[in-house]
Amino acid sequence: MKKWLAIWLIGLGAFNINSPVHGQQTVDEREKLLEAAREIMQEAGICTLITLDENGLPRARPMDAFVPDEHFVVWLATNPHSRKVKQLQQHPLVSLYYFHQPSGSYVLLSGKAELVTDTEAKQKYWKPQWQDFYPDYPDNYLLIRVTPVWLEVLSESRRIVGDSVTWQPPRVEF
Repeated sequence: MKKWLAIWLIGLGAFNINSPVHGQQTVDEREKLLEAAREIMQEAGICTLITLDENGLPRARPMDAFVPDEHFVVWLATNPHSRKVKQLQQHPLVSLYYFHQPSGSYVLLSGKAELVTDTEAKQKYWKPQWQDFYPDYPDNYLLIRVTPVWLEVLSESRRIVGDSVTWQPPRVEF
């Protein structure tokens, strides 16, 4: 009976990228989710960095992140004296939330943040339009590297939807 049900669901197309992806994913499903996630992250532009403060309470702020690299590592910049630096030193696990309003799509990337002071990295991850925020660049300029642990993607326009019961969006583990 279970085998018949699985065959019937496959025939309906229940196991494809257009349906919620649960458990093990095929390489194609994973790549389609990552491709959609990258597009949404670029379209959204600004992301929200969510950290935990000294009391364990979430703190969120908009950030002008660099596009994710081929491993979905995301780079951000901050003032070394900002509150988020102390928060990251105490609690390095963070979330980055990207929302693209026109399509109603989002990506939630959770990962581990590291503070980076390397001069070469500072040169690589610099935007000239930030000069007013960092007049003493590169001295008052600190990088944050977020290495992903997992991400979730939801994009109805791309037919990437959550579970019909739990609303859990498709997830990619790194």
